[in-house]
Amino acid sequence: MIQAKGVAAYSPTQALAPFTFERRDPRDHDVVIDIKFCGICHSDIHQARDEWGGAIFPMVPGHEIVGIVRAIGPKVTKHKAGDRVGIGCIVDSCRHCAHCEQNLEQYCLKGPTVTYNGYERDGKTPTFGGYSNVIVADENYVLRMPASLPLDQAAPLLCAGITLYSPLMHWKAGPGKKVGIMGLGGLGHMGVKIAAALGAHVTVLSHSEKKRDDAMRMGAHQFLVTHNTSVFQEYASTFDLIINTVSAEIKMSDYFGLLKLDGALVVVGIPDKPLAIHPYPLVAMRRSYAGSLIGSIKETQDMLDFCAKHNIASDIELITPEQINQAYDRVGKSDVRYRFVIDMSAL
Repeated sequence: MIQAKGVAAYSPTQALAPFTFERRDPRDHDVVIDIKFCGICHSDIHQARDEWGGAIFPMVPGHEIVGIVRAIGPKVTKHKAGDRVGIGCIVDSCRHCAHCEQNLEQYCLKGPTVTYNGYERDGKTPTFGGYSNVIVADENYVLRMPASLPLDQAAPLLCAGITLYSPLMHWKAGPGKKVGIMGLGGLGHMGVKIAAALGAHVTVLSHSEKKRDDAMRMGAHQFLVTHNTSVFQEYASTFDLIINTVSAEIKMSDYFGLLKLDGALVVVGIPDKPLAIHPYPLVAMRRSYAGSLIGSIKETQDMLDFCAKHNIASDIELITPEQINQAYDRVGKSDVRYRFVIDMSAL
């Protein structure tokens, strides 16, 4: 077994604290990775505080993981010692269902194996995430990190980046399309950068004015403050696609009205409580209200290569493991621009 150390949540009400544990020795197709950086996703906080239910403690969060390959199993062909690699939100799936066979393992019909707060395929071995110094994973779920991407700024691409890239590609954002991004946070700022690089006309929909300059710097063409309700009348039937990155209660019917005929509003931010919607604005213009979950391994690799080609990375604040609890509090106050990344070498 490989001795590992990290930072764990021991209960929903305790501060995260040091934790020692074991990783398995590499199997035939496993890769051993020395973790260099790990991003903090808002879902880490939701799960560490058991706000979605079903939390498994002790929990080592983290699914925006980048590092260097330390060792490989005897049958590994995709990676070698010294490679720059990453791990995102899933580390396995059934591999045989209709979705897995279509390279859509994030929608595995038997459930993907999540990077933390879950169980391996044996159903009993808990998974531990990237707030740690080392991780072991199957080569087929390990991503190649392009050389041009700085590892610390690239870490959030493994969740925030793919979470926005996947719906932008699925709903065909590009030249001639008007795309709205609801919220300019850890997810939203990646949506702006990627949609702009795809050639779409990008508008940020924000409840306040304070991030306008940042949005325009990232490639947005327009910034609308939704606190001014006249926006919903002035820009009615404007957008082909709106992606909601906000995990808060919102009057969705206002935003449905911003969509063109056959437009789609896609939710990627998950609120704590269910949302109530009125379907009439959808019915009136054959609009769609949809959801999207991260992306497949193949699509995540495509996203990393796309970001390298277009020089896209996350805006980050680098912290030490000792600052994780403070960072959690600051995320709750939207006091980060735009993603915390933990320097795991300081563990």
